[in-house]
Amino acid sequence: MALSKKQREEVYKKLSGHCGYCGKEITFKQMQVDHMKPQCLRTNNIVLFEGQVIDTTDHIENLMPACRRCNHYKRSNDVEGFRALLKDLHERLVKIYIVNVGVDFGMMDIKPFDGTFYFEKLTC
Repeated sequence: MALSKKQREEVYKKLSGHCGYCGKEITFKQMQVDHMKPQCLRTNNIVLFEGQVIDTTDHIENLMPACRRCNHYKRSNDVEGFRALLKDLHERLVKIYIVNVGVDFGMMDIKPFDGTFYFEKLTC
């Protein structure tokens, strides 16, 4: 289901214009709405009174403002799956020749991900 502009604005305001994962500042237009529990895992339906069923995957609690890069890299993973992808990213980066040239010339440092997303740092 497509989100309304009002819903998208609510998601954007959630973290004051920052990506929930990396913390990068993003504009409303740049923001992609990520489903923390992916849409492909639609097992969290709830039944309301009078037999009505609604899909909670589009509830604000499950929606996260994300930059394009994080949303793309996270793909259909849930938050823990995304965290696992990032945990060994530094080990994969050091195998790339041009990355090591950047390290040798002091242009970058490779360090492990501390395991905490931006949205989690705000709630600590």
